[in-house]
Amino acid sequence: MLDLYSPGTSYLHRLGPGPKILTMMLGGTGLFLFDSLPIACAAFIAIAALYPVAGLTAKQAWAQIRPLLWIFAIFFALQWWLSGLTTAAFVVIRLAALILLASLVTLTTRASDMIDSLTHALGFLRPFGANPAKIGLSISLALRFIPVLAQITQEVREAQKTRGLERSVIATALPVAIRTIKMADDISDAIEARGYRP
Repeated sequence: MLDLYSPGTSYLHRLGPGPKILTMMLGGTGLFLFDSLPIACAAFIAIAALYPVAGLTAKQAWAQIRPLLWIFAIFFALQWWLSGLTTAAFVVIRLAALILLASLVTLTTRASDMIDSLTHALGFLRPFGANPAKIGLSISLALRFIPVLAQITQEVREAQKTRGLERSVIATALPVAIRTIKMADDISDAIEARGYRP
């Protein structure tokens, strides 16, 4: 469930997890360092353009954003009310760019490769008493949380739509929270059942 990898032979698929994770970290940091709507728009367009480069379809890119449209709408309305239209647009576009970037990494990188790369990179922490395997697993799961949350949100919204509750934030948020917690519990049980002791 956590491995959202989409098989392919593109350059991004062949690129190691390390450079992709580093690029994602630098890109995300850069988006937060520059409070500029034009930069956010340029980043969004550039990241979206990488999807066809990776052999991914526009439908796959849209699938990463669509489930969170209601969250974008709430953020946009709040920011518009508090800080104006430009800030509202900037916040939403920056968030969408970050989600597309994180999703691009997960769609072009196997979960096992991600964990192995993170574990190796964190080896320098071992002398300080840290367990790189546990840290690597935690970071890998965190990187996949946004796309999985988006998928869960979409499923819940479609189910609530049939009940006429698609406009209710509580009717959507509560099942999403419950399913997310249950997913985390199931993952924990699966790890324990396999006797994983990093």
